[in-house]
Amino acid sequence: MKERLEALRAEALQELQGVAGPQQLNDLRVKYLGKKGALTEILRGMGSLSAEERPVIGQVGNEVRAAIEEVIETKQAAFQQAETENRLRAETIDVTLPGKKLAAGAVHPLNKVAQEIEDAFIGMGYSIAEGPEVETDFFNFEALNLPKNHPARDMQDSFYVTDEILMRTHTSPVQVRTMKAMNGKPVKVICPGKVYRRDDDDATHSFQFNQIEGLVIGPNIRMSDLKGTLLQFVQLMYGKQAQIRLRPSFFPFTEPSAEVDVTCVKCGGHGCRMCKHTGWIEILGCGMVHPRVLEMGGYDPNEVSGFAFGMGVERIAILKYGIDDIRHFYTNDLRFLSQFVRM
Repeated sequence: MKERLEALRAEALQELQGVAGPQQLNDLRVKYLGKKGALTEILRGMGSLSAEERPVIGQVGNEVRAAIEEVIETKQAAFQQAETENRLRAETIDVTLPGKKLAAGAVHPLNKVAQEIEDAFIGMGYSIAEGPEVETDFFNFEALNLPKNHPARDMQDSFYVTDEILMRTHTSPVQVRTMKAMNGKPVKVICPGKVYRRDDDDATHSFQFNQIEGLVIGPNIRMSDLKGTLLQFVQLMYGKQAQIRLRPSFFPFTEPSAEVDVTCVKCGGHGCRMCKHTGWIEILGCGMVHPRVLEMGGYDPNEVSGFAFGMGVERIAILKYGIDDIRHFYTNDLRFLSQFVRM
């Protein structure tokens, strides 16, 4: 058996010298050292040897295995080194070539406009208040002087989770939560966030949109304070030449109430197709906080007064950038969004 082992070693080492590639090397490893290989086959005959012969043949077998494995490992390392060198030559990088310019991103136009609105009001001393998008009926309707039979509570107009829980239809609930948290102290906040209504998607409507509302409560707050605030805001957004007008309107949570128009950003008030030749475009609603809403928020309407306003961020952005379809904001079309990289 010793002679067979020595012959096997000589045969294996000679065959390994002529190996041409990794696959052939692996085949020879299996041939000689595998579970069904030549060395294993010889060593299985050790059972027929005497107790004195077994250690001697076992040591020879280990020496043969070690010699074959050493050659295989040396060959394998040489093949790997050659492969690495070939790959480096094939993948050589010319560091003198100009780099590839990465496409620059930009703030989404809605986020950009929302930040500008927030900055405008923060500059006027307002703070930012936020609240949950899933609201209770009390905060979304009842505390805002919207009784149980009000049309806005119709299941076809709002997204209800249960009879008493719904997706908020405006950010006004944040105003109520702020009033209750302030415990009768003066309030001066804006409330940005997403709102949800069952509107059909078209050029001017969406079931989800962004809104920013404002609330000021304190002693001797007047309608003139509201008008001056909104005029300053409009001129910050559209330029010093912009003017506003207030038209009487109705909202359950304010009294008196008004719609606010701004001079057309396209024609400057002279009249064009965009403003339907009136020179004015509606941008938001406002009014003095209704006494019942003050009471619901924990204030005495005989001691304090306040004003509130609300605007759609999409509406402000459409007028600011001359966009003709609200759906452009949500389709993730890079041709549309890339325009704002330059702004």
